[in-house]
Amino acid sequence: MVNRKNWVKLNLFYLGESTKNKIFRATKWNIEIDAKIFRKIVYNENYDTIGIIKEIFGPIKLPFVSIRTRPEIEFNPKSTLYVKI
Repeated sequence: MVNRKNWVKLNLFYLGESTKNKIFRATKWNIEIDAKIFRKIVYNENYDTIGIIKEIFGPIKLPFVSIRTRPEIEFNPKSTLYVKI
């Protein structure tokens, strides 16, 4: 059983890929909670490890988020993503 108390759902919209990362735009952002996600491991709805948040950049209210995915996984950009803080 997974304790969901410290899990944060990422409210992200997939924009595309850079050479190494997947780029998302935040659709909702709480700076006090969401700023803690930097360099955290990203999980899907089955709590499988997807990758790691490499960068948060751009506007403060709705920033861009760069996620480096694990090469051996098949990434679905419409997946619900979570981090544990």
